[in-house]
Amino acid sequence: MNIQAMMKQAQALQKDMMKIKDEIDKSDFVGENAMIKITIKGTKEISDVELKVQESLDSDDIDMLQDMIKSAYNEAAKKVDDTTEKKMGKFGNIPGLF
Repeated sequence: MNIQAMMKQAQALQKDMMKIKDEIDKSDFVGENAMIKITIKGTKEISDVELKVQESLDSDDIDMLQDMIKSAYNEAAKKVDDTTEKKMGKFGNIPGLF
């Protein structure tokens, strides 16, 4: 295989990888529990927070709510990581790429 063919193959691979990464970045990932629903983009930026709370909250409820927000966000962020690994894993482990 000559150098030109290798470069062309590498460029095609890079183009495929960037297309998949862009698709993931634009996708929505949801983490939720009984009181909170958080939607994040593949970039892990929060795009929506929905509180499923009807009654007023006391200080203990606020602490619990804060924990639930963290939990919902972490669930959504894990979905981003899992999807990225699933879709990008076929390209092998290239350190520092994403």
